Amino acid sequence: MSDRAELDARLNEIARHPFRAKFHLRAPEVEFVALRGMKVVREHAVDLIGRRLAPAHPARDGKQTPWGGHPVFRAQHATGTCCRGCLQRTHGIAKGHDLTDREREYVVEIICRWVELECARRTDAPVRG
Repeated sequence: MSDRAELDARLNEIARHPFRAKFHLRAPEVEFVALRGMKVVREHAVDLIGRRLAPAHPARDGKQTPWGGHPVFRAQHATGTCCRGCLQRTHGIAKGHDLTDREREYVVEIICRWVELECARRTDAPVRG
């Protein structure tokens, strides 16, 4: 698992890409985090990554992640963890193999850290643990 400073540095690097930088949580997604907390967001991230990204050859790879509607989906696009192609280009995690436990943990950590930073950026939504 990466520490916060490493995750923040990586997120800052990713945010320099214009496509990734345009993603921000929308009000309903911020409200979801405020009401349900980061524990639930993390649980959902673990589940979604396990089902949609971790397999060696995910179904509909490149199209499996909705553009929004859930903080994890929005975060996946913002962090380049939305499909195996983006994961390879953005994070150097090769396609064609099941993600290891360590790779899954990294993906979940970077998604959750992005959500935390997005919520902190908005003063109208405190982040619950």
